[in-house]
Amino acid sequence: MTEDIRDILDIDRGSGPQVSKEDILGTNKKKVSLPSGNRQNRRPEGMAREVYALLYNDKKDVPPVIETETGPTYKLQKARLGMRRVRPWIWAPFINPAREDGVAFFHWRRVADEGKEYPFAKFNKKIEIPSYTDIEYKEHLESETWSREETDRLFDMCQRFDLRFIVIQGRWNLEEYENAVKRSTEDLKDRYYSVCNTLTKIRGGNINEAKMFDAEHETRRKQQLERLFSRTPKQIEEEQMLLQELRKIEARKRDRDRKTQDLQKLISAVDKQNDSRKSLKIDKKTPHHRKRIAVPVRPTRVDPNNFEATTIKFPDIKNSGVSTRSQRMKIPANVSQKKVKNVEQALQSLKIKLNPIPTEEVCQNYNDLRNEIVLLNELKAACSSSDFELQTLKHQYETLNPDGALKIEPVLMEEIASLSVNEDENDEETVIKIKQENKEQLETRDVTSTPRSVSKSVLDMI
Repeated sequence: MTEDIRDILDIDRGSGPQVSKEDILGTNKKKVSLPSGNRQNRRPEGMAREVYALLYNDKKDVPPVIETETGPTYKLQKARLGMRRVRPWIWAPFINPAREDGVAFFHWRRVADEGKEYPFAKFNKKIEIPSYTDIEYKEHLESETWSREETDRLFDMCQRFDLRFIVIQGRWNLEEYENAVKRSTEDLKDRYYSVCNTLTKIRGGNINEAKMFDAEHETRRKQQLERLFSRTPKQIEEEQMLLQELRKIEARKRDRDRKTQDLQKLISAVDKQNDSRKSLKIDKKTPHHRKRIAVPVRPTRVDPNNFEATTIKFPDIKNSGVSTRSQRMKIPANVSQKKVKNVEQALQSLKIKLNPIPTEEVCQNYNDLRNEIVLLNELKAACSSSDFELQTLKHQYETLNPDGALKIEPVLMEEIASLSVNEDENDEETVIKIKQENKEQLETRDVTSTPRSVSKSVLDMI
């Protein structure tokens, strides 16, 4: 310690022996090695070898009672003490080049750094403000709203305050300029950037470096922010309520559009069904030959590629090998149970077996019949939903306009009522018509090769 003090005070050292680093840290002591027999720890009797291996590591250290951290920390760092002489420091004056008044300050600095520039002067960055001549101002920079004195004063203040336009605007009408024309921050920015862009253009600079500033847009932006900030709690609550109503209206609109698309799909499906029936009626009038020919595949009443969600897509077995026709009548597993139950109830009301004899004609007609039942249920559900929505809109219109009443055409209401889900008679008539058509189609087909008992059972079932 005394030697360090002598070095700091620049006093000569004594003639005594010098203290080394090893003497201070105590690292010159010789390690005493214990006999190897004393370091061995025997496994207690009755303790398994695996358990004993968990208690001790390779160095045979006793396990700690609590968890400790063995990584390098600040407590384990050893002091790094050098034995060289301490560099001398002096109390010296310095001048900051960033200041223009040349005032001198004092601080501690090393003797070796004496005469060097103040290290923090490199952080003094200044913005380059362009200047103009009298000829340039007269030819290109004159303005009706700005005089030469105001423009010179603006550029001088931009140089002093590093383009801090808020500070410039606050000092624009001070002291002797109290009666000057009042300028807003946007006016100051617009004048400065317009002069800079004009100087860049006439001096042949890069046009892409021009600084664009829209004073009108900036003024409107600040006005909108001021209105937004000055809102009352009641106005904020009203705005939130309007936003919620807007979201509800958009959700109802999306739902209505989706229902309209579904209804259009159902209508197009019905149109295709009618076209297929017409084509089948034309086929009935053609003469039949005695010889049995391959039974043509009946056209699907609903296109499964476009109306997969409406109809049931039955399996079409085309694999090589032996297969039964009954597999073509199985309802796929992806069909909902509600749709399956509706089909079964309709078949039971028509007194049709759920598992008929799977001939070629019966398979095709049976699958088409079930598809038509599903389509009929979808049409009735869409009609009921449209009726409910129509009545809801009517009540809303009458609530908003108590004096007037929304008139709905009676024909439209009759058409909706004719397809109502609650009218069981119409449902039965519709399905009976489908039954009669299927029966007529089976009667007109050539069934000479089919046993008489089988054809009779099929007709009774249909």
